[in-house]
Amino acid sequence: MMATTPTEMVLLILPGKLPMNKHLLSFLALLCAGLFASVAVQAKPARNPIIWADVPDLAIIRVGGTYYMSSTTMHMSPGLPIMKSKDLVNWQLISYAYDTLADNDALTLHNGRNAYGAGSWASSLRHHDETFYVSTFSRTTGKTHVYTTKDIETGPWTESSFAPALHDHSLFFEDGRVYMVYGAGDIRLTELTADASAIKPGGVDQVIIHNASLVAGPNVGLRAEGSHLRKINDKYYLFNITWPRNDMRTQIVHRADKITGPYEGKVVLKDQGVAQGGLIDTPEGDWYALLFQDHGAVGRIPFLVPVKWQDGWPVLGVDGKVPETLSIPAGEGSISGIVASDEFDRRPDQPALPLVWQWNHNPDNKYWSLTAHPGYLRLTTGRVDTDLLKARNTLTQRTFGPESSATTVIDVTNMKDGDLAGLTVLQKNYGLVGVQMVGNAKSIVMVSAKPGSPVEVQSVPLTQRIAFLKVDCDFKNRVDKAYFYYGLDGKNWTAIGKPLQMVYTLPHFMGYRFGLFNFATKTAGGFVDLDFFRVSDEITSE
Repeated sequence: MMATTPTEMVLLILPGKLPMNKHLLSFLALLCAGLFASVAVQAKPARNPIIWADVPDLAIIRVGGTYYMSSTTMHMSPGLPIMKSKDLVNWQLISYAYDTLADNDALTLHNGRNAYGAGSWASSLRHHDETFYVSTFSRTTGKTHVYTTKDIETGPWTESSFAPALHDHSLFFEDGRVYMVYGAGDIRLTELTADASAIKPGGVDQVIIHNASLVAGPNVGLRAEGSHLRKINDKYYLFNITWPRNDMRTQIVHRADKITGPYEGKVVLKDQGVAQGGLIDTPEGDWYALLFQDHGAVGRIPFLVPVKWQDGWPVLGVDGKVPETLSIPAGEGSISGIVASDEFDRRPDQPALPLVWQWNHNPDNKYWSLTAHPGYLRLTTGRVDTDLLKARNTLTQRTFGPESSATTVIDVTNMKDGDLAGLTVLQKNYGLVGVQMVGNAKSIVMVSAKPGSPVEVQSVPLTQRIAFLKVDCDFKNRVDKAYFYYGLDGKNWTAIGKPLQMVYTLPHFMGYRFGLFNFATKTAGGFVDLDFFRVSDEITSE
């Protein structure tokens, strides 16, 4: 079909031989051009990754025309985030299954213990008999946790838990019976009680696939895990990932006519390491797989992969590859549903903290406030710590790509000798820009933990009560650099220290996070007030 200009379109849509002058014709042509431009903008295709931020271990369901997704945030509180979408592309945080997973030394950073890289891991999300179920497991508690609610957006959630922790399980309901498929290498099927609150005594408990990794070849590295079970057209489809040695994360699937097997399997995707997740269909009958990719320091990021069916098998990708663009409109194409700026102004009917915020480990609620100084976040030191990673009440949000920036302003009037407060990019090898008090003197410092322990890279005297702090993150092409700045007037920025080479580490098992912090190294009781936290998808650093 030949292209049609706006003027030609005007002539096509006008009835009969309506007389008009050239000015009216030009006006209508411009109007149509504007409409075409609007349609073009609206029709911009979505692109992979659909979320360029740390949203790993995806579990997805559809209820009517709404999609819901759960993910992993491990040692963060609140935890087990729930998101929703109308188009599989634009996602919004709507809930957490729990405020705190448990109250023990690891989760409260006591007695030298921590839950970095632990906490709760991969979840399973289901909707059954008008009830939402989301389950997870934890090496930190040694249990499998199951949360239920009638209202996934407003809760409340009810918890039940049981031992042991069933690794990377998939919750499954059928004919009044409840199961979990789980394991690594050998995949097991275990039956639960009808309310999914415990393992059923005398119920099904067996291996259904021995060494599931073998369908990807004998060179097994990471054993098959990450189970996601669906029943489609009377067949059972079990998605898992494996990682052959010296290769990449690989998506495999097994299918069977009965839930207990026997299962036959095959590799369904081996491209860019995009793997682990499940299948989802649209109301129109299209199919996709929602998977993720290890993407360096920003974390594990979601990809949407189109699926076709051939001979009863799902065929992932386009010619075996994950496409850059999707046949879905991008819509807003924004990450604002899971990260956001915060002025710390609250109306009485608003929650104290929006859902975009999570604490590093369980918070100590006695030592933070949004009411002590209205319009500010107050962080008070409650104990003495030697390092940021050991300190409680660090408030975090995800960093995001391709680039992101965070700024804050801090009032340091009430700091005490030995206190350090400010803005960090948090992971094992963290970096920070903050204000440190030594004796009666304050200074702006940049600290890098890249060598394996924190080192003060630069210090600049501070003689006023406020300081502006900024961190820029460049994740383009996996550059993974963070740049640190300070200001004294909110307009002009000065670089401090040196760029941090951000590195994703397994001890933390999480992408870098922006964090607001205050901790004491000598005497507890000092506090700082933070006026705002603002994020941007543009950076000024080179």
